Amino acid sequence: MTTGFDAPTTAIDDITGDYTIDTSHSRLGFVARHAMVTKVRGQFGAFEGTARIDEANPSASKVDLTIQVASVETGSADRDGHLKSADFFDAEKYPTITFTSTKVERDGDDWEITGDLTIKDVTKAVTIEFEQTGSAVDPFGNTRVGFEGDVTVNRKDWGLTWNAALETGGVLVSEKIKLEFDVSAIRNA
Repeated sequence: MTTGFDAPTTAIDDITGDYTIDTSHSRLGFVARHAMVTKVRGQFGAFEGTARIDEANPSASKVDLTIQVASVETGSADRDGHLKSADFFDAEKYPTITFTSTKVERDGDDWEITGDLTIKDVTKAVTIEFEQTGSAVDPFGNTRVGFEGDVTVNRKDWGLTWNAALETGGVLVSEKIKLEFDVSAIRNA
């Protein structure tokens, strides 16, 4: 659980239902090491997703996510342009990244979602650990649930191989990338 924030709320005991990710209150981010000395953070600003949550039978749960590659943001226009280029994501040829769950397990507030992550034309299975961070009914009458999760992957597994060697040893961009998910989802009416 993230510390330093107000305690999460639990407005509903059973979060079973169909949900749509609220993109304006969610973040799909990533962290990479740069020049082996610091972390560079980025995120995708445009994405959409749905979830079917079944508390009693977690294996009946499902998650689908589509990310617009051209929406990548790292705080540097030059770096963003490089990430969109054929050196990395090749956004013109491969405009989306997708994730489709294949297995969902639950242990209390901890959920483990395994699915197919497709970047460019490569699909690999990844397992993401999520913590349920609460539920609420917002001032507009929406029932919301929150989840936070992350997973570390090797970008080379998806053909994202561009790099530059450093004279001092090491490389400019780490091969391991941490994917971060902060999700607020609204139960469908």
